[in-house]
Amino acid sequence: MKQYPNLTNPLQIGSVTIKNRMFMAPMDTGFGNNEYGGFTEAGVEYFVKRAAGGFGLLYSGGTSVDTKVDGADTIVNHPEEFIATGKKMNERINAYGSKMFMQLSMNVGRNAGLKTPSVLPVLGNPSIKTQALTVEEIHSKVQDVAKAAKVCKEAGYAGVDIHALHWGHLLDTFALEFTNQREDEYGGSLENRLRFAKDIVEAIKAECGTDFPVTIRLAMKSYIKDFDKASFDGSQEVGRTLEEAIEIAKLLEKYGYDALSTDAGMLDAIYYAMPPSYVEKGFTIEMAAKLKEAVSIPILCGGRMADPDMDEAAIAEGKIDAVVIGRQAISDPNFAEKIVKGEPENVRSCIACNQGCIWGYFTKGQVSCAVNPEVGYETNEPLTKSADSKKVIIVGGGVAGMEAAYNAKLRGHEVTLYEKSDVLGGNLIPAGAHDFKAEVNELNEYYKHQMEVLQIDVRMQTEVSAELLKESGADVIILATGSKPIMPNLPGIDHVKTISGVDALLNKKKVGQKVVIVGGGLVGCEIALGYAEEGKNVTIVEALENIMQTGDVPSMNKAMLFDAFEYYHTNIMTSCRVKEINDIGVVVTLADGTEKTIEADTVVMSVGYRSVKSMAEELKNCEAQVFEIGDGNAVGNIMTCISEAYEVIMKL
Repeated sequence: MKQYPNLTNPLQIGSVTIKNRMFMAPMDTGFGNNEYGGFTEAGVEYFVKRAAGGFGLLYSGGTSVDTKVDGADTIVNHPEEFIATGKKMNERINAYGSKMFMQLSMNVGRNAGLKTPSVLPVLGNPSIKTQALTVEEIHSKVQDVAKAAKVCKEAGYAGVDIHALHWGHLLDTFALEFTNQREDEYGGSLENRLRFAKDIVEAIKAECGTDFPVTIRLAMKSYIKDFDKASFDGSQEVGRTLEEAIEIAKLLEKYGYDALSTDAGMLDAIYYAMPPSYVEKGFTIEMAAKLKEAVSIPILCGGRMADPDMDEAAIAEGKIDAVVIGRQAISDPNFAEKIVKGEPENVRSCIACNQGCIWGYFTKGQVSCAVNPEVGYETNEPLTKSADSKKVIIVGGGVAGMEAAYNAKLRGHEVTLYEKSDVLGGNLIPAGAHDFKAEVNELNEYYKHQMEVLQIDVRMQTEVSAELLKESGADVIILATGSKPIMPNLPGIDHVKTISGVDALLNKKKVGQKVVIVGGGLVGCEIALGYAEEGKNVTIVEALENIMQTGDVPSMNKAMLFDAFEYYHTNIMTSCRVKEINDIGVVVTLADGTEKTIEADTVVMSVGYRSVKSMAEELKNCEAQVFEIGDGNAVGNIMTCISEAYEVIMKL
């Protein structure tokens, strides 16, 4: 059993003792709140589940408290309802030894076209300008946040978190010289630009008592070159520098804040605010360490922190005091409990894909999760043993097959999993081949470990036939045969230079210095990024008008890939088609009909996947129930494979 003595050690934040150093980050869910910022039944169950899962401190998502300036209906207007719900929820959370802080938002400012310190361009729409707040409006917001904090205290919350000196939200734009051109007491010097944040904590302490903890979210670096322009490598910073963040930390401690919850980025640099897997794990730790050297209040560190070994080391070395974990708390609500027990191998890893959580919230208004299909359905009946145990045969040991086997076994069914190769994982294996996709490997290891723990009958290197399945006596047959890469029929497809994306990722051929990637979807672009980071000369050839045009790629992932290709000088050729592959390289036909030859040592084909033909037709008259799931049903992604497998097993 692995030990994590520092992660599991209590931490004092003001007057409150938190049982361990694993905190759940503030995140909006889209299903957890009612119209005034209180919690629905689904929201209550969502947080209670993560308290039961061992997290020491839970942060709520940002709740607007402004009743006048931005015209919101908030908890200030509905204190009785909020207090009643909050007391019940906090009693349940406290029963597990956990605490909860309510995050109180001053609103998001220019990120949604609301009022700002000065007249500023709206995020993503610079032709539209915001209006500047008056001093009276600032004072009104301060009064409302103090009232809201008092309501939260009465509702049983152990403290509040102020949203936020990060991501370019309202308080952040007050603090940044780049976005604050005021000439009154709220502009000019750093102290003046932080006066709003100072007024807030003083008002809360006056209303709730000096022993009521108040934390604040602080981005330690903005990573922007201009409005709507990220700085990929952090250079040419016009926002917050680490040096200024250190001075801010000192002042915030002086003003009375009890801890600093740190991260990075603005929404103009969205991939540092909401980092995909391409951002290095723990990229904020060294910055946080500099703040910790400058202040005596706890430094809580967020930003790709879902690695318990890394977290343990950072705390042990005195760089940070606690970790603030967001997406991993979604993918595995029991993450903290598993670390306390010393069982990191049982953690269902967040793969930092942003597909279900952030992108789901942005596009569908509700958080889900690529690897945890139960997110958003916490009020449903939990997974239980089936009253009717069935003999279940699963064909295919990829992610869909393993998810189906895992849940079927938990439900008490007799499960046999057949895999024709000598390894489990299917397309998880090439997908996790990049250094920046290590979490996909971790997810595969998690599934393989669960097969062992649950003692599932896994038969490797066994290719089954329809006849075998018909004669097996199975009640349920699940076909999870996966997909394989498309290799289009064109001249030179069998050339020694040509290789499929899957084979390239599996290192089945040596890849040369000059690489052409045929196909600019997400998979092709991630392959290109991997080779660009290795210093290879990379060209992407795409038939459509732009790369990543299909497939619903999360905006932060897409933005980072585009900026990475600019940084690494990756050549992107769109609206052109491959005519042939020859000894020189790739001949393409451009949009105007002319041809061009691109020199290449290696040509990687990444034009999509095709479902592997299953035995569904042959099993039509079989007595067993037959289901097709995952890529064998329709080519999708990790999220669709897992959700389909879970759905089928839950209905057995």
